[in-house]
Amino acid sequence: MNIKTLLAASMTAVALITMSGCAVTRGQESVGAYVDDTAITSSVKARFVDDKSVDASAISVETLNGTVMLSGFAKNANERAMAESIATKVKGVKAVKNEIAVRPAA
Repeated sequence: MNIKTLLAASMTAVALITMSGCAVTRGQESVGAYVDDTAITSSVKARFVDDKSVDASAISVETLNGTVMLSGFAKNANERAMAESIATKVKGVKAVKNEIAVRPAA
């Protein structure tokens, strides 16, 4: 039984060290900043899903230190602008970099 406890404790320690290491590899100051960025990304994606004028599956969202980067493809300039507008209104967003490309009409 002691071996199982020791093994479980070791696995937990490794998991905690690995998780906290994610923030360091992204160049952020703390795990809290990483969690905040993750919440911002999730919120932006959720708003894209709720808004039918934006194709949530065609646009990628990444957040670093409160700056949101949008990439992917939009059907037109209006969709591109709407995605940026939605992201700007999310709590905690400091800036938005809009790298969404507009697909040419076929």
